Amino acid sequence: MRNQIIDIVPSTMINFLLVAVFSLLIGLEQRRYYIKQELESRFGTDRTFMLIGILGFVFYIIVPQTMILFMFGGLALIVLLGICYYQKIVVQRQFGITSILTALITYCLTPLIYTQPIWLVLLIVVIVLVMTESKEVLFQFSKRFDKEEFITLAKFLLLAGVILPLLPDKNILAPTLNFSPYKFWLAIVAVSGISYCSYLLKKFVFPNSGVILTGILGGLYSSTATTIILVRKSKDLQEEHKTVAAIILATSMMYVRLFLLALFFNKTIAWMLAPSFAISIMVSAVIAIYFCKFYTNKSIITRAKAFQSHNNPLEFKTALLFGVLFIFFAFLTGFVIRNYGVDGINLLSFIVGMTDIGPFLINLLQSKWDIENTVIVTAILNAITSNNLLKMIYGITLSDKSIRRPLAIGFGILIVMGLLLSFVLHL
Repeated sequence: MRNQIIDIVPSTMINFLLVAVFSLLIGLEQRRYYIKQELESRFGTDRTFMLIGILGFVFYIIVPQTMILFMFGGLALIVLLGICYYQKIVVQRQFGITSILTALITYCLTPLIYTQPIWLVLLIVVIVLVMTESKEVLFQFSKRFDKEEFITLAKFLLLAGVILPLLPDKNILAPTLNFSPYKFWLAIVAVSGISYCSYLLKKFVFPNSGVILTGILGGLYSSTATTIILVRKSKDLQEEHKTVAAIILATSMMYVRLFLLALFFNKTIAWMLAPSFAISIMVSAVIAIYFCKFYTNKSIITRAKAFQSHNNPLEFKTALLFGVLFIFFAFLTGFVIRNYGVDGINLLSFIVGMTDIGPFLINLLQSKWDIENTVIVTAILNAITSNNLLKMIYGITLSDKSIRRPLAIGFGILIVMGLLLSFVLHL
């Protein structure tokens, strides 16, 4: 039926109707935007923009091969809009140019419809409508930026879009290590990307988040760092039940972050880890819910204070430290596997858990070790269990006395569960 209608209705008519409808929508948006202003403060809205779109259609359809008439019409429109803008500056003392640019885009709709896929034209129209309506939203959003934000964005684009494609993907170390400058930098970009997303969410989407959301977002960056921050602030927060829940949730998000890294570097290992990670996330979520909703203590419950869970994740020192640990664990893991086999890698995984497990995990996922996948999965689970033990030690030694016992219980459950999951893989 649809094809029959298209065959009956000339394509020129369909294109004309699209130009008219899109132009009218843009014009209606302009009328709504200027509805509270005087008529003299604008050069036109719905009828004007619709006629501009139709004018572009007429000039284009007459000589579509050379578009000479369309170009002259566009030049005449630019002159008229320039005169209008000059009057706006001189008489009204206003300098905004959004409506003029929108009018020029409306004039160009016809060649877009004839030469580009319809989804692209729709996308352009939608963006025009959204951007003209988002002035106040963008203004409020820009107020949250400080002078370092664009430098941070430039750093990430430099890491991911400039340096990474230029690096060679050739092995420069032992064949078993599968180590190349490209894979080395890819690991830095992957970890920095997850951390940067968490940083942006915390600063711009949830700037006034409480302690619970701080734990969730901080866990995407670093569960260990978030745990240390929360336990140190436990005396000031005076929300012991929520502080414990936030720390456990930070660990829960650690499983999400590690699964994303595994999925990025080695899908086979990632799906082998998925059942254990799913169980760990559910158990940690249940523990967090219990401490948040049902755990009672004698402290006075006050409103959660918002604070930054971490600083800028793209500092050069952080990236450099990650790179050094990445290379170190590459050699150390290779040495242990060659000399001590599976037992050595299991012992090493427990030791590594007391440091940053990210470089060790990515080495296991990227390198071509002569070991079974189950051994790699077990080593990752052991490293996570050891890291949970480290966070429990931090919690007990650095926190307020009122949360030491629930922290020990929560992490104790996660540690025992991690050991059980690791044991099951050996069966």
